[in-house]
Amino acid sequence: MKNPERKIAKRYDTPNRCEGFTKRVYSGSRDDRRALYDEIFAQERSFYPPKSEYNIYFGELHGHTCLSDGVPTVDEYFTHLRDVAKLDFGALTDHDHGGVGKPELFGELWEYIRSKAKEYNHPGKFTTILAYERDSYPWYNNMIVYYGNHEGQMLRGKTDGEITREELSEYLSRQDVLLVPHDTYSLEAGCDFMSMPENLFTSLIEVYARGDGAEYFGNPYNVETTQCEGGFWQDALKRGAKMGCIAASDDHALKNGVDLCEYDDIRRFPGITGVLAKQNTLEEIFAALKARRCYGFTGGRVYMDFRIDGHYMGEEYTEEKETDRAIYWNIDGGCEIKYVTLVKNCRDYMKIRRNEQMIFDYKAENDTDVYYLRAEFCDGRCAWSSPVWVNKIKG
Repeated sequence: MKNPERKIAKRYDTPNRCEGFTKRVYSGSRDDRRALYDEIFAQERSFYPPKSEYNIYFGELHGHTCLSDGVPTVDEYFTHLRDVAKLDFGALTDHDHGGVGKPELFGELWEYIRSKAKEYNHPGKFTTILAYERDSYPWYNNMIVYYGNHEGQMLRGKTDGEITREELSEYLSRQDVLLVPHDTYSLEAGCDFMSMPENLFTSLIEVYARGDGAEYFGNPYNVETTQCEGGFWQDALKRGAKMGCIAASDDHALKNGVDLCEYDDIRRFPGITGVLAKQNTLEEIFAALKARRCYGFTGGRVYMDFRIDGHYMGEEYTEEKETDRAIYWNIDGGCEIKYVTLVKNCRDYMKIRRNEQMIFDYKAENDTDVYYLRAEFCDGRCAWSSPVWVNKIKG
């Protein structure tokens, strides 16, 4: 892209106006027009990045058993994820209080959960993540705790069911623990990103869980009875949170990862998380989640590659020089794309009906610009990438 006036004339561009593309369009008569078209579009594809260095693995990160307020046993839960939903990894996230009128998970029950996580963990085939759901009032109320090993101890603070600012800050700094809130928009179980100190933001949010869409206030993927300003993903991003996303089922009846045909709305679809990792092991999956190299989607399988200047989703980088900000995506959801929306600084910047695209964005709007993708499919499913944060070159 060499035209000296292009950045004055427009904020964004595509590779199909590169010099080689234009020269071939204006190359005159050609008997083999198909070959010419191939040459033309090869020019555009030459700008695409190399194949991703990561594999994509799919998993369930939120579900319950009879140890708290769910129906299945722990064995039924893990075998369902592995053998019925055909997922690559999974976490069991029962409530630490065990459900009203039932024993808490502290002590022997936690030892049992740890033993089952180890039992069902088979590197390269099916990975289990040790986890539980912790009541964490007043900051997040509903929050999942994930561990990077199968030996983790439950995070018990000053008061069960609550969390202090100091405790939350300590847990967020730990490398072996990952905290992810859900139902953040809810009046009873949510949080308020507009009030929360920035150092208490988590690195991930559950952006969708079977009818619980948390992208922004009024989004069409939320059918819950309460929604409150300040509890949505975009509310946190607007305040500068470096927050990626996952999706999950939050299922209690052994329906994790599968469609529910009795619903004719978004609740039909479970939430599933895709992670970009080198191998299907606890170390690699947990590291990918820690790095926000992950995305959420609603049912089926969605393969998503989203990069800016070669940086993968979840990354933050600073421009070394003034660049064209090469934004690339490649998405395969197993059916026709309705739209891919490029969201820039929490507003819809472009809507494009293509599963693969590269765009050059010339305009730095803030000291840090945040980009993510929302993909909509013609069968009603949706997917969200974790963002890429681009820091403007200084000086």
